[in-house]
Amino acid sequence: MKKILLPFLSAVVLAACGNDNSQSQSTEITTPAVSNEPPTLSYTVTNIYPHQTSAFTEGLEWHDGKLLESTGSPDYSGSSKLAYVDLKTGNDIKKINLDKKYFGEGTTLLNGKIYQLTYKEQKCFVYDAKTFAKQKEFDYDGEGWGLTNNGKQLIMNNGGDKLYFRDPETFAVKNIVSVTDNSGPVPMINELEWVNGEIYSNIWQKDIIVKINPETGKVIGIADFSGMKEKYFPELAANTDVLNGIAYDSTAKRFFITGKNWPKLFEVKF
Repeated sequence: MKKILLPFLSAVVLAACGNDNSQSQSTEITTPAVSNEPPTLSYTVTNIYPHQTSAFTEGLEWHDGKLLESTGSPDYSGSSKLAYVDLKTGNDIKKINLDKKYFGEGTTLLNGKIYQLTYKEQKCFVYDAKTFAKQKEFDYDGEGWGLTNNGKQLIMNNGGDKLYFRDPETFAVKNIVSVTDNSGPVPMINELEWVNGEIYSNIWQKDIIVKINPETGKVIGIADFSGMKEKYFPELAANTDVLNGIAYDSTAKRFFITGKNWPKLFEVKF
């Protein structure tokens, strides 16, 4: 009887040992969580220039070695202007003031013409880029916020999540793209800058700049500029408004960033 049981017990023990061994070698595999958040855009401040604290910046562009700036007038006091600004001094080289009834908004330069939006007055003024002589004006529905161009069309927004692609000769809307991130539509897109086939935009009331794919509207990058005021001009931070103003120098591959009533303008490289 023992001779019969011993081989059987040996087989059971071996099977049990085999089972224990396989369990000890098994590994639980977990899949890391994948974030849908747009990637962070790191940047370096490479230079700092003066900026007029009276300039409530709404539009900013780099052209022919100088800045083109459009400003608003919160109290409609007549301080809205369009100006070429010297980078090193922050002083106006050439400017025109808007009538007191207009609040200047986004601006861009295309084919020798400057286009300047107004906030609630539903007017876009068109000027000669050299003389600032007004050539014509367009009417549109809704508010005017940011303005840029892709070399063929004007690209405008009105404070929502939409980019309106417009004909520069008629101002007719040719296409509309909604700006979205992983959470859905992104409202309050503001000052715009077209750079190498992508759009950089301020988000109103936030110290961030987003990079947008203009074909899909998808946000593909976020740069965080929080703390700039406290770091670079803490004594004046309380008297300034939000981050607003993006210009790009395609020759030197550098950005210029500022804000409403900021005393500084920053040269930045992403």
